[in-house]
Amino acid sequence: MSAQLRAVGAMAPLARRVTVRAVRHFHQFPTGGIQRAELAARRTRRSLQFPSNAYHNAVIARNASFARLLPKLALKFVRIPALFGGLMIGTVGWIQYQAIQVSNSAQEMYGNMKNTVTSTASSLWGGAKEIAEQTKQGWDNTKQQFEIPEWLDKIMRGEGEAASGKGGPGGQGGPEPPKQSRAGAAAVAGASAAAYGYDQTNEDDERTPEEVLKDDHMMYITKKMIEIRNLLQKVGQSSTVTLPSIVVIGSQSSGKSSVLEAIVGHEFLPKGSNMITRRPIELTLVNDPEARTDYGEFPDLGLSKVTDFSLIQKTLTELNQSVPESLCVTDDPIRLTIHSPRIPDLSLIDLPGYIQVAGENQPRELKRKISELCDKYIRGPNIILAISAADTDLANSTALQASRRVDPRGERTIGVITKMDLVEPEKGAAILTDRQYPLRLGYVGVISKLPSQTGLFRRETGNLLAGISRNEKSFFNTYPSQFGPDSGVNTGTITLRKKLMQVLEQTMSSRLQETTESIQRELEETTYQFKVQYNEQPMSAEAYLAASLDDFKHQFHAFTSSFGRAQLQGLLKDALDQKVLDQLAARYWNRPIEDLTVALPEPDNIADLPKADPKSPYWHRQLDTACSGLTRLGVGRLAATVAATAVQSNIDKLLDKSSFSKHPAARRVISEAASTVLADRSYATSDGIEISLKPYKFDPDIQPNEWAQGREHVVGVLQGELNQCQAAMKSLENSVGGRKKLREVMTFVDKARRGDIIVEGDHPSGAGGFSAALLARGREAVFLRDRANIINMRIAASKSRQCKTLENKYYCPEVFLDAVATKLAQTAVLFLNVEMLNDFYQRFPREVESKLHEHMAGGGLERFAREDPKVRRHLDLIHRKELLELVLTKIEDLHRLPGAAGGRELADVAKRRGRRFF
Repeated sequence: MSAQLRAVGAMAPLARRVTVRAVRHFHQFPTGGIQRAELAARRTRRSLQFPSNAYHNAVIARNASFARLLPKLALKFVRIPALFGGLMIGTVGWIQYQAIQVSNSAQEMYGNMKNTVTSTASSLWGGAKEIAEQTKQGWDNTKQQFEIPEWLDKIMRGEGEAASGKGGPGGQGGPEPPKQSRAGAAAVAGASAAAYGYDQTNEDDERTPEEVLKDDHMMYITKKMIEIRNLLQKVGQSSTVTLPSIVVIGSQSSGKSSVLEAIVGHEFLPKGSNMITRRPIELTLVNDPEARTDYGEFPDLGLSKVTDFSLIQKTLTELNQSVPESLCVTDDPIRLTIHSPRIPDLSLIDLPGYIQVAGENQPRELKRKISELCDKYIRGPNIILAISAADTDLANSTALQASRRVDPRGERTIGVITKMDLVEPEKGAAILTDRQYPLRLGYVGVISKLPSQTGLFRRETGNLLAGISRNEKSFFNTYPSQFGPDSGVNTGTITLRKKLMQVLEQTMSSRLQETTESIQRELEETTYQFKVQYNEQPMSAEAYLAASLDDFKHQFHAFTSSFGRAQLQGLLKDALDQKVLDQLAARYWNRPIEDLTVALPEPDNIADLPKADPKSPYWHRQLDTACSGLTRLGVGRLAATVAATAVQSNIDKLLDKSSFSKHPAARRVISEAASTVLADRSYATSDGIEISLKPYKFDPDIQPNEWAQGREHVVGVLQGELNQCQAAMKSLENSVGGRKKLREVMTFVDKARRGDIIVEGDHPSGAGGFSAALLARGREAVFLRDRANIINMRIAASKSRQCKTLENKYYCPEVFLDAVATKLAQTAVLFLNVEMLNDFYQRFPREVESKLHEHMAGGGLERFAREDPKVRRHLDLIHRKELLELVLTKIEDLHRLPGAAGGRELADVAKRRGRRFF
């Protein structure tokens, strides 16, 4: 019996789980809970039988094993004496008898245990069935008490399109809420209590379950319509293509900022004695049940999830102070979005407060500017939240005066009376029931500022609304006859929150039909323009960048095919020609004519070179020095610089011809990429060239054919230098007033050089009747004349028979140095082409893509595309078309949601227009 009790005790938890499972099935599936619970119980009863059957089989198997063992034992004991054999057989027989008794006892115990467990399970199942029937009856009674929306009932019962696999009720394909609407509605279920502020205060939520469901549904619709409104703001500024917002107006001392902070539950608006709000603040409140903490976002500034509201306040202050004092106000809005699970979904616009008289440091037209700015926003369809202080006569309320100009019937104005604790209760109640300035949406009295930092009403960090609500409740409950439930007046920030949510939802819903038709017209016009202007050709920032990059790469490929070793050698040879001329001028051509008072003798004149002694050490030393100066001037660095400069110049020309010329930042990135690649190889290339040119630094071996080419080439170089001298002389003649004047100065300079005229020092006022500036130009003209004469002489010498052979190199230094320069250029360009040019052609395209990718990160791609006016207009039109289509899709989902206003009316309008909007 003890074994039976232990078995029953072990089965009891399992039986309890059966009951709990049945109850859960009943709660989750009210209409089919009994059938599912019975099925679960039957499965569990079957599982209870398996352990007992196994135990019974084990006992029978053990009994059979003893029966098979007896004959074998008898055969083994044949050889043992009969006495011992008989004793053993008797013992085994006794053991077999005891085993049979145990088997019978086990079968009896199993039967008793089975009956006990079955009886217990049946008793528990009966209780579970009774609980399930009571739950179903209670659910039916609850459904009879108030009407639950069909869409919510489907969610709670787990039915719908996903469960039934059909289009609607009864499988007839009738209309039903889309999946998005059902999911969203489920997400905000019960969120209205937090949005109203009941979870932050000790105020009781006296709404009925039907009202809670209605408010949650309204809150979900408002959230979706605010999303649509934010999209419409990006479409355009047309008053017909928009949904209303709540515009907050009031004088600077009316408590406007305190009301907004009470609604949000945080201090975040700028404060100060001077006018602080200089720009409209477009404030979007988002009820986010998943937000762990309250935070704000500035979408235009790229600031997201700012949890420190003092930082938000500082940012708003700085953005307002950025407006110049001379301008004071501007219509450029500041967009701020606040997320919190404890705020309602609202769209608010805070405007600068009205003033009566401009300050000393403020422009005289400030009052007019503020009034014009407010008039721009309070026009329909926006809702006006007119803030007035209770201690000010409503007849003098600037906010009410402004609202009556645009809303004379008071159909879209909510009056908010602040500072209710500063007037007598009777006067406060009379203001809230004012008949002289009636508003259809009524007045709400609030005390939106805490009276003290200490005591009962001390400010609580992060829970501003709780302190304000307690303060308001304490004050208004003190005067029940004036502010009680039967007084007919609206008081408290919680009431204001509810009214704002309800009015915004109703106003948006009433405007939805008109807005939808306007959006449809705008979409038709935009689609037409897209077809006419761009032939419906798609465009995106990514596609524009890819096309621009492909075009530039195509031009770069053409450049690589046309710029190679031959072009590099020509550029390097031109650079070395200038170095040759420098060496010739330094060793052969220059004469010291700078000082007019000194006439230096010339030991060996270049004019005497053709008749000089072939073994003259002077001319040998001059040529060797000039050659050494040419080969040791750093040809490697010069070659790398010339090549890098040429490539960089060509890349810049390609950029000027490409579409990147319209994008300065991207053009700079590509140009810097070229400079980076060239600089990476510059040092190694110059070092390699210097090593390859080392043999020529000691003995440049010039071949006869190289001499002949140098002789032919140097004549052209000298002729180019002669042309430059003549051009410079012509420029000097024009600068001094003509050739005659310049010759007079040159004659004076020549006489001074020969000593015919004695000039005492270099006087600042000049000499010989010529100014110092004119004498400087005369000396320059004499230099150019002498240089031209020398070049003409050397051209003739290079063409002479004397310079025809290599053996006369000392008589023809120009030809020899030109041949050396050609040999240096040919050797350097071989290394330059491999180490720098080919490497650049391979690395540059990849470097451009990498640098552009870094540059385009973080919104740079969109900015890049919009720098081109044509592309910007194309993208704007496509963006507008996509936004309008997205808005229509969201409105379609909103109209399909049960309970959304205007759904049937819009369907009728679509049918009358002959097309289906949704």
